[in-house]
Parts: sequence; C-alpha cells; structure tokens
Amino acid sequence: MIPKDLSHDIIQRVNYIKGQLEGINKMLDDGKEPDQILNQFKAAQKGLDKAHYILLDEVYRKSLAIKIVEVADICPGNCGNEDKIQYIKKQFPNLHFNDLTERMKEVHEIAKRLEEYQSENNS
Repeated sequence: MIPKDLSHDIIQRVNYIKGQLEGINKMLDDGKEPDQILNQFKAAQKGLDKAHYILLDEVYRKSLAIKIVEVADICPGNCGNEDKIQYIKKQFPNLHFNDLTERMKEVHEIAKRLEEYQSENNS
C-alpha cells in the first residue's frame, strides 16, 4: 500500500488529467479543429507519463526505502534473509525505476518470511 502522503501528488495529477480528458470530450462534442484536439491529447498523454514516472521513481522508490528499513529492523541477524536484505540495500541508490517493482516484490516476500519466522519463534 502506498502511504497517503506519497500518493497525494499522483492523485492531484490524475484529477488534472481527468479534467483534460473531459475537455477533449467537450472539444469533440463542440466540433473543434483536429489540431486543437490533438494538442489536448498530447497534453493529457504528457501528464499521464509524468504521473507514471512519479509513481515509479518517487513514490515507489520511497515506499521501497521504507519497506527495506522495516524488513532490516525485523531481521535479527540470523533470519536467513540478511544477505538478500543487505544486497537490496546496497543496490537501492542505483536502482533504475524499471527495477523497482521487482525489488519491491522481493522485499515483500522477505517481510512475509520474517513474519512467519517471528510467529514461529514467539510460539
């Protein structure tokens, strides 16, 4: 789940894009010139591309950083995942945004295993 403070900018951008799309519908209904409509499509696409980039590069990166810290805090040093956690932490500053989703999946899997590890050791 994306923390609310990180998703705020994305929500604003999506709402702005919705307005642009509604504007395109109105332009089509009003019979505006194709070049004007095309410009609005380009603006909406650019806004969508920017929102996508922000989601991956800013929001996802911050969410991954938070999750890495949480997982590292849970791992007592002998949890069987410490090498993988250290590897992801070391890679983190240089991760390309296309790699973020894969690393997030890995960290979630580690977190799941650590929760199981904790529940077994607390029983």
